[in-house]
Amino acid sequence: MNQVNKPKKTAYSFIKSICIATLILVFTVLLVGGYWIFKTEAPRPVVTDTAGEVIMTKDTIQGGQAVFQKYALMDYGTVLGNGSYMGPDYTAEALKVYTEEMQNFYAMQEGVISFAELTVDKQAVIRDKVTTELRENRYNDDTDTLVLTDAQVYGVEQVRAFYRIVFTEGDGWALPANLIQEDHMPETSRKWVAEGDQITQISDFFFWTAWLSSTERPGETFSYTNNWPYYEDAGNVMTYSSVLWSGVSITVLSLVMALVFFLFRRYHLEMKESYTADNFPRINLNAIPVTISQVKSVKFFVVVAILFFVQVMFGAFLAHYYTEPTGFFGMEWIVDLLPFSFAKGAHLQLAIFWIATAWLGVGIYITPIAGGREPKRQGLLVDILFWALVVIVFGSLIGEWLGINGYLGNLWFLLGHQGWEYLELGRFWQYLLAAGMLLWLFIIFRGIKSSLKREPDRGGLIHLVFYAAIGVPLFYFAAFLIQPGTSYTMSDYWRWWIVHLWVEGIFEVFAVVLIGFLLVQMKLVTKSSTIKALYFQIILILGAGVLGIGHHYYYNGSAEVWIAIGAVFSALEIIPLTLLILDAYQQYKMLRDGGVDFPYKSTFWFLISTALWNLVGAGVLGFLINLPAVNYFEHGQQLTPAHAHAAMMGVYGMFAIALVLYALRNVVNPKAWNDKLLKFICWTLNIGLAGMVFVTLLPIGFIQFKMAYDDGYWVSRDPLTYFGNETVQNFLLFRSVPDTIFLIGVIAFVFFCIKVFFNLRKPTHGENESLPVEDLTFDDENEVNLPSHE
Repeated sequence: MNQVNKPKKTAYSFIKSICIATLILVFTVLLVGGYWIFKTEAPRPVVTDTAGEVIMTKDTIQGGQAVFQKYALMDYGTVLGNGSYMGPDYTAEALKVYTEEMQNFYAMQEGVISFAELTVDKQAVIRDKVTTELRENRYNDDTDTLVLTDAQVYGVEQVRAFYRIVFTEGDGWALPANLIQEDHMPETSRKWVAEGDQITQISDFFFWTAWLSSTERPGETFSYTNNWPYYEDAGNVMTYSSVLWSGVSITVLSLVMALVFFLFRRYHLEMKESYTADNFPRINLNAIPVTISQVKSVKFFVVVAILFFVQVMFGAFLAHYYTEPTGFFGMEWIVDLLPFSFAKGAHLQLAIFWIATAWLGVGIYITPIAGGREPKRQGLLVDILFWALVVIVFGSLIGEWLGINGYLGNLWFLLGHQGWEYLELGRFWQYLLAAGMLLWLFIIFRGIKSSLKREPDRGGLIHLVFYAAIGVPLFYFAAFLIQPGTSYTMSDYWRWWIVHLWVEGIFEVFAVVLIGFLLVQMKLVTKSSTIKALYFQIILILGAGVLGIGHHYYYNGSAEVWIAIGAVFSALEIIPLTLLILDAYQQYKMLRDGGVDFPYKSTFWFLISTALWNLVGAGVLGFLINLPAVNYFEHGQQLTPAHAHAAMMGVYGMFAIALVLYALRNVVNPKAWNDKLLKFICWTLNIGLAGMVFVTLLPIGFIQFKMAYDDGYWVSRDPLTYFGNETVQNFLLFRSVPDTIFLIGVIAFVFFCIKVFFNLRKPTHGENESLPVEDLTFDDENEVNLPSHE
């Protein structure tokens, strides 16, 4: 046996070395780049007038950021283009007020009430004067003090007055009146929020973002945000770097894509089929072993379906919100009960919860297959994990609602809404979630520990599954590096580690490794070719994706170098997504070769859907908005949710359903299975999603993009101007058609999952019993003929 398992010293060693070197390189650049962001970010200084009187302090700016987070305003509007798109971009709005009021200040010195009353020639003089004044950086690093001119001080006062009206009377769109109230926090000993008036603090925070977006970096001719948002009166126009690196990124993409396709064909880096046309593996579902933990994993999948339904209902509610912001078919009490910010946060959190729960459940299911047996009390641990997830889901949602409505006081960050889009759940719930993921990893480890020991190659297939599983909890820990006192720019740096790196990177790697493992386990592809193909895909996915995160750092206050890094590597992200189309064709071929008796047809329908949406949603639509020259106008607009819906649901949602159906197929009584219903579900979900993206979100995104290009960014983000556009409203109203089609598919999926839950097979093997499954720790040429599934 030792001789059989003796590893080849040269097996995959070269491609593994390249993979390891690639990971070391890209993460080194990412961390060094993060340190550079920290060293060059905009200061949060003491702000004074020319006489030395203090106007605001670091505490009030930081406190304003905490107020912004506490009331979940990032799930209503945006700051520096990051957040949700119902409300305005508060940076662009504050910059507009700040700039216009400085113009009015100098107009009053000319004897008129407002800038608009001046002659064209005088307006030009004042406009140039204000622009020059805005661009000059008066921050003194030695004293950590920013001195404002008299016109700038007047601008600050008017920004405060403007937001006093907004947060007491409402913004005229969907923001309720009197949202921010002093009795929501204790008068003294406040957590993160400074003592004193909260509306003044949040106004100072918005002003600070306007200042750093219009003031030139020391020694540079562009602002801390690389001249974003576009607003000519403030001197913000697209930089040379944005144009240059847009062109360079396309050029590099062309060259690297040609090289990758050459290597792919030259070294046969695809998964090779292990069957011939007349020898397709025959699978007897009734002969597949079933363990206690595998049966228990099914309740995860029922919860997946229910959470999916609730998440989609919140999405439908949000879509209606855009057409009727003050009520739900005239019922204002529903809007009072479920404000947009809570509904949006719940919609995002539930998407992550149901997709992640699907993957956790499938991980539990495949563990006995990979390990060859089920350890003692594995089912108990699965039950503990399940109920922990239930507590996290419902506890965090209740906490977020209480926090947004001001009921938690100083506990808002710990138990309520943390304030960051995609990271809404409070810190306590984050601790529980991280603990749950570690428990899940422990469940997997104890289940496959014997296989890990038997597999001689520490980079073999079972090890790859385990490494991919480790990445799920490991990279989530970046979320704990964000504190309410952390500056906005650095917080956003770490936030995208979760949204981009964890979801779009680690989840993607986990997905391709699981697909490879399952295809090998079904005897559809050879193990050796699969391992080689997986390393190649990991190199491409993380080699481009880790630094592709940089396109999120273009305009959030990060250094200019991130325009170059983000542009080039985010463009390269489309290469592995393009190659997945070849996987889709291979999966289609397997589906066809399997014939009518192939039991996993539904799984392959959703795998093919995943590959197509990977190219279109994550690839094409992502590439469209990630070019710096495009993103300069588009950042924080509706083209982003077009990409997000196509990527999140089209890729990770479809893949989650594919995995769920694979696991269910093996534990559900074959007589209760319904492929016709599942085909209907697949078509309705795909048609509905395509309608959302291409019939609604893309058209209104292009309209908004043109508004920004023609009239300035703040116009495109003004809710009354943009959502008041008749064409935009018509598209939003028509969205009910694809939304309904999609919802029908979701309801059918819920029905299917609940039905099969009551038609499960009984466990065929107990704890510590050897399972008749293929031992995948062996090389292809030394495979041992264990009992088959027939």
